[in-house]
This record gives sequence, C-alpha cells and structure tokens, in this order.
Amino acid sequence: MSGYPPTSVILPTVEWADACAEVLDQLEPGDELLIICDNRSDPVYDRRDDLPVTARVIAAGEPEGCSGKANAIATGMEAAGNDRIIWTDDDFHHPPDWLTTLNADYERHGPTSELPVFIGNDPLSYLVEPLYAYTGTGMVYAADVAWGGALVFERDDVNGKALLRDLRRTVSDDGTLAEYVDFTAVKRTRRVEIGGTIRESLERHVRFTKLVRHHDRDAMIAAAVVGTLVSVAYLLYPLAGLVLSTLCYGAVYAAFGIRRWTVLLSYPATIAQVPLLAYALARRTFVWGGRRYRWRSMFDVEVLE
Repeated sequence: MSGYPPTSVILPTVEWADACAEVLDQLEPGDELLIICDNRSDPVYDRRDDLPVTARVIAAGEPEGCSGKANAIATGMEAAGNDRIIWTDDDFHHPPDWLTTLNADYERHGPTSELPVFIGNDPLSYLVEPLYAYTGTGMVYAADVAWGGALVFERDDVNGKALLRDLRRTVSDDGTLAEYVDFTAVKRTRRVEIGGTIRESLERHVRFTKLVRHHDRDAMIAAAVVGTLVSVAYLLYPLAGLVLSTLCYGAVYAAFGIRRWTVLLSYPATIAQVPLLAYALARRTFVWGGRRYRWRSMFDVEVLE
C-alpha cells in the first residue's frame, strides 16, 4: 500500500499498447485506469471485457471543434471517479514505480509534470532532436511547463467545468490545462519516439509550432527573432557556429542525461530552425492522429477529415 489517495489515470489510445499493461500492473486499491479511444471500432475497445474492474475502455466519439486527444482527455475527466488525476500517453515506457513516484511528487510539489525526450526515427526527426532537447525538454523544465504525457494534479487545483469547456474547443490538452494550473516540472525524463517518415515529422513540427503560437505568442516572437539572429551569425562564421552550437546543445544533452549521437547535428539544426519555423507558420492545416485540423486561434478549431 502506497498510502496515497486513490488515483484516476487517463490514457488516450486507439490500440492496446505496452503502456496500458504497465500502468494496469501498478494500480492499487481505489485506483482506476481509464483507457480512452475514439470509437467502438478502435482495436483497444475489443479489450474492454478482458480487463479487471480497476480498468475501463471508454469511446469518446468523434471530436467536433477540438482535437481527438483533447476530446479523449475531456471524456476521461468526466468519467474519472477520483479527485487525484494523472494524464499519460501510450508512447513511452512506464517503469514499475512510475505511478507511485508521480503521487509522491504531488505530495512534495503539488501539480507536477515529468519531461519528454523526443527520439527521432527518420532523417528530419533526427535533425530536430537538438531543437526539441532544448525547447521540449530544457525549456519545459526551466519554465515549469506541463507535459501531457506524465502529469498529476487534483480536481481542487482547477476549475473543472471551464477546463472541460475549453478542451472541447481547442487542440492542445496540456497547453490548455497549463492555462488553469501552475505545475512544477521535475527533472525526470521519459523517452518518446517520434517520426518514422519525414511527412510525420513535418506534421508534428507544425503542430508544436502552432501550440506555442496560440498559447504563448511572446515566446514564439522571441524564438523567431533570436533564432534568426543566431542562424545568420552561424552562417557568417560557420566554424565558430559549429563549435558553439555543439557545445550549447551538448550542455543540454548532458544536463538531462541524453546520450544521443544527434548532438552532432546541432549546427545544421540551428540553421534549419528558421526555415522550419517559417514553414510551420505558413501552413494552414496539419495532421495529427489521422485527422486534419485547421487551428485558427486557441478556441477556433476545424476538423477537416
């Protein structure tokens, strides 16, 4: 017995993943696992009758005016029976002490989030690994940003009705939650594999960029200005740029225990960040989870297909 309050874990997925079994094995009396899929035709829905009473599979239905992920999280929040809530994803390993550790984090810090480390699987996702290590890991930690892959909070920490309303009219689940709750990001990372094809990596980059644009416009402007100035300087002085970029990103890799050869791509990644940013901002739509979205403003989302 951990001694922590009963916890509801919300895990959106359309297929049975290793993460489902990993979390299920960690549940203690009073805990529950809510596996949220899109439709009853999703493969994971067929597992509903094989699960213990501590787990349920729930079909959220097709999203209207929001992303499938945000719709799934909202459905899970409505179905959750406990006051302590954990959101997680199906694309990383949950070690045996994962649930207990997050609960312990809440006792120490209140609302708490872990950190992602994005691991590429295609040429473009390899290239952007240093950028994601800096922004998606380093800056998330420095700014105490919530990551929806592994976070814990309680119902009293948030205006539940307002959160559900906003989730069902936006794209980003964790970005929306962060508008309501101040999180502490702990220096504990989870490896999340991304990409597989260049197209998949482009779509992810567009989504990441638009998330920052809609939730923190000032940060987007600052990143664009600084990124442009640094890229120009590195192009003018390539040898110095190669050394400085590798040292700077190498420091981030070292600080978070990232042992990846992709740190050697720091220089071309720095140069590529400006055209990638321009491309992402110019795109009117992006694909996520098999659906195409047009995200005009924070609460103006159109599901196209």
